[in-house]
Amino acid sequence: MAKRGKRRARETRNVTGAKGAPHDYALLLVDVINELEFQGADKLYPQALRMARRVAALKQRAAEAGVPCIYVNDNFGQWRSDFRALVERCLQREVRGKPIARLLAPGENDFFVLKPLHSGFYTTTLDLLLRELGSRKLVICGMATEGCVLFTASDAYIRGFEVFVPNEGCASESSTRRRHARDIRKKMLKADTRACARIRFTS
Repeated sequence: MAKRGKRRARETRNVTGAKGAPHDYALLLVDVINELEFQGADKLYPQALRMARRVAALKQRAAEAGVPCIYVNDNFGQWRSDFRALVERCLQREVRGKPIARLLAPGENDFFVLKPLHSGFYTTTLDLLLRELGSRKLVICGMATEGCVLFTASDAYIRGFEVFVPNEGCASESSTRRRHARDIRKKMLKADTRACARIRFTS
């Protein structure tokens, strides 16, 4: 334990080469960079846009507090996919997800992890990255709330992370699915579901 304490106390260098002190929190944005060109996306979009506006403000506060932001994004079955290329596609093309990508475009010091399936932890480096960053409290936002957000939150809880999933920081195709996912997170994952505006990034 003493060794870990010393490690957390000193500066770490992230994978972008930027220096920063370890932080108890990390902000995970799940599948927010998304063209939203699939069946059912027309139902998801209105809620996703509202979610993006709230999460953009949360992300700004996280950056001011020195909290690392990690984009946990699906590779959409494209094994040669590149996250930066996906960001550019969403920003440059006339796709449904363009306004959301504009609101939540990654900054130069943000991290990203590509996932092949629902959970951000499944066969990815997310767990290792979080431990290198010293983060034990995860604020998880994104879409869809009953799918990739729920699976990622579940795997985080299993690994011993403290989980925050603000209800209005997630989006779903239906309010019923959203409520059911919230109830599962609260009951089974002991997740904190307070509003984005009420999250305080303090140790």
